[in-house]
Amino acid sequence: MTVAVENVLYTARATAEGGRQGHTASDDGKLDVTLAPPKEMGGNGDGTNPEQLFAAGYASCFHSAMKTVARKTKQNVDDSTVTAAVGIGPINGGAGYGLEVELVVTLPNLERAEAEELVAKAHQVCPYSNATRGNIKVDLSVA
Repeated sequence: MTVAVENVLYTARATAEGGRQGHTASDDGKLDVTLAPPKEMGGNGDGTNPEQLFAAGYASCFHSAMKTVARKTKQNVDDSTVTAAVGIGPINGGAGYGLEVELVVTLPNLERAEAEELVAKAHQVCPYSNATRGNIKVDLSVA
């Protein structure tokens, strides 16, 4: 089921050329990166890759969602971190490629059960979580 955004608050635009061995830039000039496949995928690793960009975006977005939920519940998320690991590999017997994500959250000022509940609620709020839900494997853990 497709869920439509009720009111678009912001639209990011970026243009890529050359695929994984190329270049991408945002239309406002704030993002401008050379792309290169990692060594594990036959590249030289001298640039960034789409999975790194996705990991950075998901981690920061999830952290913001967590802070939003914590603000409403008056929980202390100072010194918290979110680390995203994005894996890529073959799916459907090699007919295509897929992604999987692991989010590891550190919440040093909360008890474990409280932290796990906060992470579960943030997973319902985060736009990246909503976009990936039912499409790719996303594992959540509290460190």
